[in-house]
Amino acid sequence: MNSSRLYPYLALAVGVVAVSTSAILVKLTSAPAPVIAFYRLFFSTLLVLPFFLIKSLPEIKLLTRRDWIFSIIAGVFLALHFILWFESLNYTSVASSVVLVTLQPLFAFVGTFLFFKERVSTITIFSGSIAILGSVIISWGDFKISGLALIGDLLALAACAMVTAYLLVGQGIRKRHSLLLYTFIVYGISALTLLLYCLLLRYPLMPYPSSDWIYFLLLAIIPTLLGHSLFNWALKWVSTNTISIAILFEPIGAIILAYFILNERMILSQIVGGVVIVLGITLFMFEKKLSQTARLRKKDLLQ
Repeated sequence: MNSSRLYPYLALAVGVVAVSTSAILVKLTSAPAPVIAFYRLFFSTLLVLPFFLIKSLPEIKLLTRRDWIFSIIAGVFLALHFILWFESLNYTSVASSVVLVTLQPLFAFVGTFLFFKERVSTITIFSGSIAILGSVIISWGDFKISGLALIGDLLALAACAMVTAYLLVGQGIRKRHSLLLYTFIVYGISALTLLLYCLLLRYPLMPYPSSDWIYFLLLAIIPTLLGHSLFNWALKWVSTNTISIAILFEPIGAIILAYFILNERMILSQIVGGVVIVLGITLFMFEKKLSQTARLRKKDLLQ
């Protein structure tokens, strides 16, 4: 493999490390979950703004009324995802929370099955069942430790459902418009949603220690812009399936960082459940890749 072909895979590796820091940075802050979520999206929007003004401002005229409606819905779902996920970290460990959020591909399949009538294969059902079994193992282990840990697990699963809804709602707009335009609008709407949420529920937006402001900014720069931006950049050279598999390594990075930075140690049920989930999701993604390849071959034969 020459150096130019290696760059996308290096980008994926850096991206995985970047997104793995998200839960750690949240754990290090003292602010409430909705406030952390607001500043993460607010600073992300501010950082994207100059690039949007230079490159994508004229493109905003191409957005239809339907695009705006779906962008608003996607932004709200993204806001809810961050509120629920960050809140889950107040109750359960980084390991349990991040591994359960990894169930996103399975939630996405359920969404496409319900709304787009996507076909279900035996392997898909089997792999999905394996992943669900893994989440049950984690939740049962956490429940035996503390009922609060189980609440955290349920919040993480709800956060996973919200981010899946965000992706499903926004995928049509993303295909028709540039990444920069879509990112700026959805992040901005999400930040506004979180601001209204904080004001309505009277979460204080300040003051916070200077360390918290550093963590807010790092959340915007490292996991949000650096992590996800590298994934989107790599899409030009590698498949979506490859990126989905790469993201499965996020829990591993988060667990290692939590061990060294937060002194969090995994229990047996988390290790077993995490391995089972990753195996189930990997099998699920592998089956999806095989199905896609088979459909393309069949299409070529018919032409």
